[in-house]
Amino acid sequence: MKPFDYRRAADVDSAVAMIDRHPHAAFLGGGTNLVDHLKLGITSPDLLVDVSKLPLDRVEPLPGGRVRIGATVRNSDLAADPLIRRRYPVLAQALLSGASGQLRNLATTGGNLLQRTRCVYFQDVTTPCNKREPGSGCSAIDGYTRFHAILGASAHCVAVHPSDMAVALAALDATVQVRGPDGERAIPLADLHRLPGSEPQRDTVLEHAELITAVDLPQLPPGARSRYRKIRDRASYAFALVSVAVVLEVHEGTVRDARVAFGGLAHKPWRAYRAEDVLRGAQATDETFRRAADAELAAAEPLRDNAFKIPMARGALITTLRELS
Repeated sequence: MKPFDYRRAADVDSAVAMIDRHPHAAFLGGGTNLVDHLKLGITSPDLLVDVSKLPLDRVEPLPGGRVRIGATVRNSDLAADPLIRRRYPVLAQALLSGASGQLRNLATTGGNLLQRTRCVYFQDVTTPCNKREPGSGCSAIDGYTRFHAILGASAHCVAVHPSDMAVALAALDATVQVRGPDGERAIPLADLHRLPGSEPQRDTVLEHAELITAVDLPQLPPGARSRYRKIRDRASYAFALVSVAVVLEVHEGTVRDARVAFGGLAHKPWRAYRAEDVLRGAQATDETFRRAADAELAAAEPLRDNAFKIPMARGALITTLRELS
């Protein structure tokens, strides 16, 4: 591991200022992803600024029925929070399906959103990887692709985003609050992460020294129900082959509103806008659900080892919609 400096931030502004002065510095939260990358040689910052003790560890109601989740709230605490469990069960379910209990006790809300892909080629520094070393090539495209993307990939990268929590937040229309050298800004969760394009090394739209401070959840309609479904190789501590988060409002057999996001299919949490368009205003029937799934997955481009993800995603969405309607 390359030597680095370590500093603990006293407040948000000082944390941002320290990172802003150092082009090769990084924020440190729970460290469940970053520390692994330091050990593997994937990243080698000159400075780590610890933000884990900043006063951003509360889940609190906001005016208008909204809820704010501080960036340093631990995943286990967020999953157990009564307000979250009552209003946003899809989020609690997603959190409990991710990682192990020990990791959830350490991982933070902000860090979870910023975790990087678990692509085996990204984590193996002996292989070419455009995400790790731009311009070196993508080993996955002609390699083992069972876990890789079928939507939104490019010739430069076919990795998928690993977060369960981010998929649920995308379906909830969450907003990410950010503080940077130029002040504050709010980013819709669905727009936080990037598709790979020709710059797969850029996971998000965040600029250097921008720090996530909170995630805001909107009030859901009184009749809305939500659920998270994750399909994986083993029952615990495994990343999704396919996952789906659904928020559905049905009144007298008609879908009033639908929000759908997939995990395990793309370089980012995949908001299923085509499926939502089919669902809204339609009868809540299996035929409608099938048409919605087919509309979203028509653009899928599977690789050699992962064509199974198309029927798997289709079935996961149809089953979840059926359970909520």
